Amino acid sequence: MPDNSQQLRFHLNLSYEQYLAFYQGVAKTIMVKADDGRNISFPGSNIQRYLTKTGIQGHFEMELSAQNKFIAIKRLD
Repeated sequence: MPDNSQQLRFHLNLSYEQYLAFYQGVAKTIMVKADDGRNISFPGSNIQRYLTKTGIQGHFEMELSAQNKFIAIKRLD
């Protein structure tokens, strides 16, 4: 983990149909409330690898740099 990076944990429950808006370019960002209460938004493409035929569900951890730039995301459950 790089120095001064931060981790944000959040739950996500997007149906396949909801995610299609990102794939089709209609929507660009996903907005969620982190476990610590902060509101976060990020490009839908950052989480695309977790898309299944039922959508994207689970508890995730996003790593951000000290400048709040996206580094990585992983599913926790």
